[in-house]
Amino acid sequence: MNKNEFKNFRYRLKKTKEEMAQLLGKSFSSITSYENGWRLVPAHVDRQMFFLLSRIEKNRKYREPCWVIKKCPHEIREKCPTWKFKEKNLCWLINGTIYYGNACKDLAEKMKFCRFCEVLKSFL
Repeated sequence: MNKNEFKNFRYRLKKTKEEMAQLLGKSFSSITSYENGWRLVPAHVDRQMFFLLSRIEKNRKYREPCWVIKKCPHEIREKCPTWKFKEKNLCWLINGTIYYGNACKDLAEKMKFCRFCEVLKSFL
């Protein structure tokens, strides 16, 4: 997430820097650093911002499950925690989920894939 996205998402959430810091468990100076581009937004903060945006009422309308949207075959679904827990649209939130049958090595790699996925994009 770049500095402009971070700031835009904070505005969409209608939060001050102080409120955002509290929600993310970060300091005010961290929020300022992200918005000014002095520090990169860590993957876990990136994912938390997406989660907060997904909770906005207009984003919570009914959606098909990610495995239907992505047309995942049964053998891929069987490996995926999202399918096992029947979380439908929160595939991007659950660690250990796979991207087209391939497990991501870490959260940063996972979020790179998720940012381009139509399931997450539908919340944003």
